[in-house]
Amino acid sequence: MKVLIACEFSGIVRDAFADKGHDAVSCDFIDTEIYGNHYCGNVLNILKDEYVYGGWDLMIAHPPCTHLAVSGARWFKGRECEQLDAIEFFMKLVNASIDKICVENPIGVMSTNHRKPDQIIQPWMFGHGETKATCLWLKNLSLLKPTNIVKGREGRVHKESPSKDRWKNRSRTLQGIADAMAEQWG
Repeated sequence: MKVLIACEFSGIVRDAFADKGHDAVSCDFIDTEIYGNHYCGNVLNILKDEYVYGGWDLMIAHPPCTHLAVSGARWFKGRECEQLDAIEFFMKLVNASIDKICVENPIGVMSTNHRKPDQIIQPWMFGHGETKATCLWLKNLSLLKPTNIVKGREGRVHKESPSKDRWKNRSRTLQGIADAMAEQWG
C-alpha cells in the first residue's frame, strides 16, 4: 500500500507503516528526525501533482494545531487570519482525493468548523501512561482499537518545559499509536 504521512517530521508513523512492508512517505517543511523516505516541503504540492506523486492509498495527516487547538484559545484574538488559514489547510487535507484518510488534531475548533471527530484517542489506550486527547477524523477507515490500556496516566505533554523544541516534543506521535495505525489500517 502507498501511504502518505502528512505534516510529520519525526518519521515515527512513516516507519511503523514501512516496517509492515508499505511504501510510506512522510512530508513536512523540516527534515525528518529519523532517516527515511521523506519529502521536505509542502504536502499540498504532493497532493496537487497527482501525476508525479499520485496513487496514494492512505493518508494520515497531522496538520499544525497552533491556531486550531482549544489549548491555545486564549491567543486566538487578533490572529483570525492565521486561524482561517489553518482551517483551510485542515480542510484541504480532509478533502484530499485519497480513498482512506485520517486527519488528527487535538480537541479544537474543527469540531465546529468541520464536524465532530469520528474518534478521540488517548496514549494510555496504546501502551503509554499519559493523557493527550487526540481527535481523529476518518474517511473509509475503522475506528482505532486500543491495543494496550495502561494505568499511571499523567499529562506529560502539558508539563513539557519551555524550550525551543517544546512544540516538537508535544507534537510527536507516540510509538504505540503509530504501531496501532499501521497494524489496523495497513
